[in-house]
Amino acid sequence: MSKRAFDLFFSLLGVAILLPLFFFIAIWIKLDSPGTVFFRQVRIGRFGREFKIYKFRTMIQSAEKIGKQITIANDKRITRSGRFLRKYKLDELPQLFNVIKGEMSLVGPRPEVPKYVALYTSEQRRVLEVLPGITDLASMKFHNESELLKDMNNSEHFYINEIMPRKLELNMEYITRFSLVFDLVIILKTLKRVFAT
Repeated sequence: MSKRAFDLFFSLLGVAILLPLFFFIAIWIKLDSPGTVFFRQVRIGRFGREFKIYKFRTMIQSAEKIGKQITIANDKRITRSGRFLRKYKLDELPQLFNVIKGEMSLVGPRPEVPKYVALYTSEQRRVLEVLPGITDLASMKFHNESELLKDMNNSEHFYINEIMPRKLELNMEYITRFSLVFDLVIILKTLKRVFAT
């Protein structure tokens, strides 16, 4: 209950403060390329339930139909506005609405697409016992993930076999160390990382 109150208070506060920025970003996206302002994608949440995650669209419309579900640096599908939004993680801001709806938390394991969750071992599926989050330990560790994938001959294979297992280890570490103070530390470190970009 205390985590839910923490999430609800700060997500509502964030939306109220950032609303003008939301409108500016929406206009920029519409002017930059044809398509919707928001990108919605099915992810796996707590207890394996599917939900649709919200992001500002950073790629050309229907990008998933012409490429992989992972994104590498210099991906030709990324729009001009999208490159800026991704660099400063501004594309993630609409997930505050997922938090308000109770589908996500401010801090928790980043939700994966069904395709990759299907590859989890029974031990790794422990991460589905908690709400997924906007940021987590893995987000900070792999903040340059798209750069790491860029030079791989088979980026998806490298993600599944090298990056994803390490992310899941960090997610399980978060579960064992959870506290609201730890959540606050992760949020502050995430903000520091974004502003230092």
